Amino acid sequence: MRVFVTGATGFIGTELVKQLIEAGHHVRGLTRSDAGAEQLRKVGASPHRGSLEDKGSLRGGATGMDAVAHLAFGIDMSKFAENSALEIEAIETLGSSLEPGKLIIVTSGLAAVANEPGHLPKETDPSGTPPSIPRRPDQTVQLQAAKGLHVGIVRMSQIHDTHKQGIVQFLIQIARAKGVSAYIGDGASRWAACSLADTARLFRLALEGNAANATYHAVAEEGVALKEIAEAIAKGLDVPVVSLDPEEAVGHFGPIAPFVGMDLQGSSELTRQALAWAPNGPGLIEDLTNMNYAV
Repeated sequence: MRVFVTGATGFIGTELVKQLIEAGHHVRGLTRSDAGAEQLRKVGASPHRGSLEDKGSLRGGATGMDAVAHLAFGIDMSKFAENSALEIEAIETLGSSLEPGKLIIVTSGLAAVANEPGHLPKETDPSGTPPSIPRRPDQTVQLQAAKGLHVGIVRMSQIHDTHKQGIVQFLIQIARAKGVSAYIGDGASRWAACSLADTARLFRLALEGNAANATYHAVAEEGVALKEIAEAIAKGLDVPVVSLDPEEAVGHFGPIAPFVGMDLQGSSELTRQALAWAPNGPGLIEDLTNMNYAV
């Protein structure tokens, strides 16, 4: 299979490219830099210079490929709305560059699912992103199906290893800067999680499966309590752990406050059945315990 990967030198993309190459696929990876191009060459991938802002580079990267794995998204949370708008345009450009019958898979998040009390979000639940979260990859890619493309969505949980952990890495940065590791209220909000290697394997299996219209959940742990996460960070940084009320949380957490106050749980039962995917990596707390906080 010929796969064009955006975000090919990023956190998840690096692992996905490696696994795709090991499985015998040809990978063309989007990169902005010489260092990124060299990284891709070293693992046997073909570098493609460009960026999400450069629509011509996206068209050139996707043209002639069997599938697109769209992983790129800006990590500056202060520009979340701008990055979300850019992502919509990028998905539309990538989709228009593929021939009918080809596959495009995008990343989304469990925040895209309308989370009702007492209900564990499933892959079949429709997207219901609140207005406070402007990302719309689910809805955008689903419009590509009308053009004859196969489309897929991978809803991400807190993807982690001992270096990065999704939104949790921002909690670490804030705790380091402010000298306390915080959670909201009683800390009972729960976040699903999955190891980096397991997530990349899920994505590879989804690409190989080429389902016409599929949604998958990258979830190994259905929900880890926010208080437990904050306590692990506090121990790693050797700082106090504190509870904040919702009003205090807005000032403390800044741009990520809307996420910190959410339950981001999820089930992956249907994903495991569809892809014969059996995550076996370390848990989120295990990786937080084993990471080097001095770096």
